[in-house]
Amino acid sequence: MSQTETLTPPAKSRLGKLDVLRGIALIAMATYHSGWDFEFFGYMEPGTTGHGLWKLYARIIASTFLMLVGFSLVLAHRNGVRWRPFGIRLAQILVAALAITLVTRYFTPDSFVFFGILHEIAAASVLGLLFLRLPALIVAVAAAAVIAAPHFLASANFDAPVFWALGLSEIPIRSNDYVPIFPWFGAALAGMALAKTLLHFNLMNVFSGGIRPDWLDRGLRFIGRHSLAFYLIHQPVLIGCVFLISHVFPPATLTPHEVFDRECTRSCSVESDKAFCERFCTCTMSQLETKKLFDDVYSGKRSQDNDPQVQDVIGMCSQEALQP
Repeated sequence: MSQTETLTPPAKSRLGKLDVLRGIALIAMATYHSGWDFEFFGYMEPGTTGHGLWKLYARIIASTFLMLVGFSLVLAHRNGVRWRPFGIRLAQILVAALAITLVTRYFTPDSFVFFGILHEIAAASVLGLLFLRLPALIVAVAAAAVIAAPHFLASANFDAPVFWALGLSEIPIRSNDYVPIFPWFGAALAGMALAKTLLHFNLMNVFSGGIRPDWLDRGLRFIGRHSLAFYLIHQPVLIGCVFLISHVFPPATLTPHEVFDRECTRSCSVESDKAFCERFCTCTMSQLETKKLFDDVYSGKRSQDNDPQVQDVIGMCSQEALQP
């Protein structure tokens, strides 16, 4: 999961507590990604960070970042769009988003990030300009409509890959970080509505100043002011640390069946719930063993792409797993 640089007012008018909030959100994001990394290296059950409280935690973090995007957009451009700084920041975010796509496409081609949090922030920054001059109430209503849209507008007409960024397709989308326009742009609009409301009632000073102790305030402000750099750097650092830990304190050695089950569950959990994946993977492994296909599938000699028998097993187990 994913989180990011936001568009901010000039340094002379920065609100300290906003930087602190960004810093806190970035630290929270790093803790979530730490869990993901430990799961990836086999210290946690596959799919752990994609379900339950972990999933809720990730959504809270993403929502916080996007609200800050909308909030800061209003502060930075309430007196007219400052096109030069807007363009520079947008270009930085777009380049970073492209880098994330290319790197994840290379390392995890089956679930690469094609429209993650950075892509969403770029889109929200541009779309948010359309709402800069609208009253807070209208922006708030638009936010609610965008958030609710997937429940009412999802359709097979949006299943083609060209529409995936909208978030309105009926098919599950596989990606390690998928933050489509609907419903997530709604969080940015909510941030815009909040900023407009505070400005209207002259309450923006609640975000001025800092927090105590001073060392914590300085640290969080520094991270918040350099959030894009933190976002790009933190995950390689975390993965490197967990990689070193895995050599000093390696996870328990797994049997081929345990490895197969872990990888099957991890792949399945990207687009399906944990209960379904457990049934599907148990069935698949059992059927492959019965048909004496397991060793060949495990070694890579056979797969659903090149063997009709494996395709039949996967199709049968997919149907069986749908049964409660």
